[in-house]
Amino acid sequence: MTHPVLHFEVAGKDLDKLQAFYGELFGWKTQKAPGDMPYAMVEKEEGGIGGGIGQSPDGKGHVTFYVGADDPQAVLDKAEQLGGKTIMPVTELPQVTIALFADPEGHVVGLAKGM
Repeated sequence: MTHPVLHFEVAGKDLDKLQAFYGELFGWKTQKAPGDMPYAMVEKEEGGIGGGIGQSPDGKGHVTFYVGADDPQAVLDKAEQLGGKTIMPVTELPQVTIALFADPEGHVVGLAKGM
């Protein structure tokens, strides 16, 4: 697979409530993400991918998966050529570079480099 799924994210209004729910439901162990962002990293388990549970700034819930991309801008450009739309341009974070696009039906997909 040239672009594997690397990370998932579940976000909503109440970070603590979401952490407790998914921790109890699936036994996921979480650790607060570095910095001030209301976000917790879900530990990667054998045979699975890591993820995160966060608090959405606007309080709207969403689930996003992140696909590996050596050149996120090139993937955004191709997505737009195929009828998608850039939602968040390439953004450098302390440990990873990310971007978001919507597919032609509006589903949001993340891109990640360095994860």
